[in-house]
Amino acid sequence: MSLYNPAAFREDRPEVLLRLMRSSRLPLLVSHGANGLPDVTHLPLLTDGVRIVGHMARANPHWKSLRENPRALAIFPGADGYVSPSNYVSKAEHHRVVPTWNYEAVHAEGRVEIVEDAAALHEIVSTLTNHHEATRQERWAVADAPAEFISGQLKGIVGVVLTIEALIGKRKLSQNRPPADRDRVVADVNYNNAPLAEAMRAAREGN
Repeated sequence: MSLYNPAAFREDRPEVLLRLMRSSRLPLLVSHGANGLPDVTHLPLLTDGVRIVGHMARANPHWKSLRENPRALAIFPGADGYVSPSNYVSKAEHHRVVPTWNYEAVHAEGRVEIVEDAAALHEIVSTLTNHHEATRQERWAVADAPAEFISGQLKGIVGVVLTIEALIGKRKLSQNRPPADRDRVVADVNYNNAPLAEAMRAAREGN
């Protein structure tokens, strides 16, 4: 697994990596494809820090290539956004500053199992649904739909379970800038990118 990851931005703490993976909105599952190009599928994925679980359409050929070559990389994007050099105190001093892009990401590598068993698929779908419905006032559950309808829907998907073998975390959040610059960046992005500002504050506080 390869990710350019300077020491200033490297994140190795398991609890932080797990938090970032669980809060990622739409991860990517990437594996070796045909003609030298990767197969990539955007999937809602859940993890307990040991396994990563999700499902994809049976019509998606990605799962068939995963069955033949079951190693894959799950990429969990986090907060991200543009950083203007106008925020840097040093801009007024020497103007030798340039823009950058701050972001968080976790890469998880491992072996993938394809799940076709109806009961196991039902559990995967129910767990994903309950997770995403948890914050809603009116929650929908798989059991709310007719059993025969759900049974038919399950025939159109396959489950994917990645057992984590390696994790790489990167949090590029202006850690290489002086404290005054970081404070100015947080104040600036807070107006139009609250998630990035929150991530930068957390990193600054060691969280």
